[in-house]
Amino acid sequence: MTPRIGILALATSLLASCAVGPNYRRPVIDAPEVTRGQVEPAEAASLADLPWWQVFDDPVLQGLVTDAIHNNYDLATAAYRVEQARQLVGVARADLFPQIGYQGEAARGRALGPFGSNTTFNSFLGTFNLAWEIDIWGRIRRATESARAEYYGAEEFRRGVLLSLVSAVAQAYFELLDLDRALEIARLTTMTFQDTVDLFTRRFQGGVGTLLEVSRGEAALAQAAATIPDLERLIVLKENQLSILLGRNPGDVPRGAPLVAQTTPPAVPPGLPSQLLERRPDVRQAEQAVVAANATVGVAIANFFPRLGLTTLYGGQSSEIENLVKGTGNVWAIAGSLAGPIFQGGRLYSSYQATKAAWEQAVQQYVQTTLTAFAEVSSTLVSQQKLKGIRSEKERQVKALQKSVDLSLERYNEGISTYFEVLEAQQQLFPAQLDLSRTTRDQLTVVVLLYRALGGGWNLEVPQWVPEAEPSSTTGEQEPAS
Repeated sequence: MTPRIGILALATSLLASCAVGPNYRRPVIDAPEVTRGQVEPAEAASLADLPWWQVFDDPVLQGLVTDAIHNNYDLATAAYRVEQARQLVGVARADLFPQIGYQGEAARGRALGPFGSNTTFNSFLGTFNLAWEIDIWGRIRRATESARAEYYGAEEFRRGVLLSLVSAVAQAYFELLDLDRALEIARLTTMTFQDTVDLFTRRFQGGVGTLLEVSRGEAALAQAAATIPDLERLIVLKENQLSILLGRNPGDVPRGAPLVAQTTPPAVPPGLPSQLLERRPDVRQAEQAVVAANATVGVAIANFFPRLGLTTLYGGQSSEIENLVKGTGNVWAIAGSLAGPIFQGGRLYSSYQATKAAWEQAVQQYVQTTLTAFAEVSSTLVSQQKLKGIRSEKERQVKALQKSVDLSLERYNEGISTYFEVLEAQQQLFPAQLDLSRTTRDQLTVVVLLYRALGGGWNLEVPQWVPEAEPSSTTGEQEPAS
């Protein structure tokens, strides 16, 4: 075996050796067997398996979400963060390879020669040099492992931004539809109160009613009418919020089906609690932080050991530039180096302890993130179940109050009851209708929250988050509420 081949074989065997420091093991998580609030038996199928456009079937909403994915600036920022992390992996990995450089120099000077004479001379130098740290202890490999984990964490952060963006657009859209419905109710209620005031006024002018009836009716009318400009204000604020998510200047936002016509997806089980560890982007990002911190501990341990390196130089040096490439001007050198710490005042030990503390922080944050994930899924499941009963009771309440209004008007016109019955029935109906609208909105938004809590779309690559047949935000467009 030639010396050159022997050196190469030695370097290869050293690089293949195990890196110092702990190998990563996922922290033990006490995942519940069944999510609290889950009624059906736990099974692997989950709402998170569906792409978002199968969860939100309003074509206009789908178009808005697609526009947001294309144009949102927070998502674009997250994409550049991923690219930055990817390039930093290359920076960390570069130290595994020989570092080759060059040097050139040309000089002219005068020096004191023998017997006090001055000699003018030229000096030309041109060399290539190579330096290579042999990663015998795995310091560079651990640093690369840490950088790679940060890159994967940045990818999960982008997926988290993507999921949050889809959820935020859907939630704001349903809230906008609720405001539209509230504005519609307010206008209808105002018209009803106006009819009541007109009736009271005619009765008063005919000598049958009293001025008290007219005054109380006008007060109720003013109260209902005051909600209209406030709701119009809230609609503009919500449209502006959506415009920011869509990456566009404030403006009108198209609507699809009204709130009462929106449908929720069929009941889909939430899946197994343990699946959140593999599906939620924030949990996966927190785990990558643990991986990165774990690898950094290995780097700190490797710093205790000596560094082995090889350096070489080859080139030419001469007083005449044309001799640089001739054999008489050749210069070369090859050397091995071994350098390590003996005493640094506790710097290396403190650095090692600091990396261990950082690892412990990452582990605690990972466990906290998983607990938050389990709690969010449980809360949204319970809310989803309870809202069904709440909506049923609200619908019954509105139906009863509407009948009460009709009966009170009949009794008033027949002279059986007073105006107080009419006003009381109308004033109770208005907030009940608003409550029913808000409950309908909550039923829609809780599906959004559940989809996000489960890590929806986990099985989609980032480019697949836009459906192949991209919906347009103008599909089924209706005029925004004014």
